[in-house]
Amino acid sequence: MIEVRAFYKSYSSKKGKDNFAVENLNLSVPDASVTALLGTNGSGKTTIIKAVCGFHYPSAGKIILTDEKGNSFDVTEQPELAMELAGFVPESPRLPPNLTAREFLHFACDIHSLSGNQEKEAVERVVKDCSLAEFLDKKIRTLSKGQQQRLSFAQALVHNPPNLVLDEPVSGLDPAQIIQMRKLIERLAEKKAVLMSTHILQEVYSTCKKIQIISGGKTVACGSEEEIITSTNTKNLEEAFLKLSGGFSE
Repeated sequence: MIEVRAFYKSYSSKKGKDNFAVENLNLSVPDASVTALLGTNGSGKTTIIKAVCGFHYPSAGKIILTDEKGNSFDVTEQPELAMELAGFVPESPRLPPNLTAREFLHFACDIHSLSGNQEKEAVERVVKDCSLAEFLDKKIRTLSKGQQQRLSFAQALVHNPPNLVLDEPVSGLDPAQIIQMRKLIERLAEKKAVLMSTHILQEVYSTCKKIQIISGGKTVACGSEEEIITSTNTKNLEEAFLKLSGGFSE
């Protein structure tokens, strides 16, 4: 499970309400589910994701991650645990172009102190789960964007984290690659808590049961698609999203 409690983040040294990029945000991502963090560019999605993954600290609030046994940890107090308890897939894969996919996976295992049989089993698992066998020994620079995105998923999964954070996971992919990514996310969500940041409504329809819409660094709606449509008195999620984000008025 991923929980964000009373989260504030300011990038300014000045105190004041107007200086918060995210303000008093609460978020809960249950195990075995996909939750969409939906918002326009600049709404605060990346700020939240970076905090969940331990890339920066909240100005106030807590980030709670649970392990596979259900034990909870506040990663604002133990930031080193964020890397072990959450796998992160960035919007643009950050991969070394001159390594092969296989070499890169072994490098990822080293980062997580996996060796011997553990390393071998981890690589075999992610190769299968992410369908990498066909290009495992090719240089990363020769791979398509879809193949690089699958490899990026694999590096986030080598240590089998109970939580997964995805930042715009289908951005820039073609329709066939998007379908592959959806199927992969669905499989992973059978056992993991998955938080997916996106501004693409089709991905919300396809993969997410719970939606949290943010605008201006604040939560403006949270619930299922039907609940959000009902609460905003709109016809569909697109209208609700536009209304809540300031792009639609009656």
